[in-house]
Amino acid sequence: MTSHPAVASAPNPSTPTPAEVSSTRPHRTGPLVWLALGALYLIWGSTYLGIRVVAQYLPAFGPAAMRFGVAGIALAGILAAVRGVRVLRISPRQLAALALVGTLLIAGGNGLVVLAESPRYGLPSGLAALLIALSPLIMVMLRLATKDVPRPVSLLGVLVGLAGLVLLFLPGTGVQTMPVVGGALAISATVCWCAGSFATRWLPMPANPFVASVYEMLAGATAMAVLAAVHHEPAPWTVPGVPLRAWLALVYLCLAGSIVAFTAYVYLLHTAPISLTTTYAYVNPVIALILGAVVLGEALNGRVLLAAGTVVLGVILVVSVEARTRTSSTAS
Repeated sequence: MTSHPAVASAPNPSTPTPAEVSSTRPHRTGPLVWLALGALYLIWGSTYLGIRVVAQYLPAFGPAAMRFGVAGIALAGILAAVRGVRVLRISPRQLAALALVGTLLIAGGNGLVVLAESPRYGLPSGLAALLIALSPLIMVMLRLATKDVPRPVSLLGVLVGLAGLVLLFLPGTGVQTMPVVGGALAISATVCWCAGSFATRWLPMPANPFVASVYEMLAGATAMAVLAAVHHEPAPWTVPGVPLRAWLALVYLCLAGSIVAFTAYVYLLHTAPISLTTTYAYVNPVIALILGAVVLGEALNGRVLLAAGTVVLGVILVVSVEARTRTSSTAS
């Protein structure tokens, strides 16, 4: 893929930096942004349950490839029916960019977590959630690297949210010791997810975020299918004795987790401030805890409730400052 002009060795005053490109992208905080953000909070928080059910009966990478492949094809069909097939036309440079982003987000961000939590590496899901929740901090570091400096209150919100997650997993809550390789895989997954998310700010992306979501999901599904082949996984439909609830969970992951939530995430990457978009990383573990208590009967103690409140406070700080920032900049 052709390198971005901003990283060329000879500076060009007429060439914008990634931070400048990001700042010129339209940022909105209207009803659709809040609806998409709510979908990320609720749906991605609930997919922990779906993934847990599927993982009990099916291998790791094959179902994930099915999930995103079917979702990508279904979304492409919907777009073609509503807007015509021409809406799916993109340039070769856009295709390369979408393939890179889709591979980073889905095969890297999702696939490496699946591998980390597999019996081979044994990373507990609680520790995986904590490591994945580092994404806002990594995103802030990426912004700083491109001279896109967040406001101090945004930085404070990130730290408060992270403190809440640390409180969730302090010693004495039953979480196992960190497996070194599994932890490294989860951190690598977080870096892949952040790099793919951040790259959308300056790579040549289609103007329509739903078109971008189609190609990213198909690229990620292809990469996951390759991983399934490398690991010699059987095709999911050939696995005997899979109960109906596992297939229903996979359908939910496809429809809600991929078509709705992943498309909402891509839409937010195109339209909303990145620090506002990444607040889902704080809320999802809290949603998962609540659903675990309601559906699976897992206990919620005082420490968990305090941690959840701290997480929500961090989100409120980030959301409030980003909303004020974008409103004032639009008014000016």
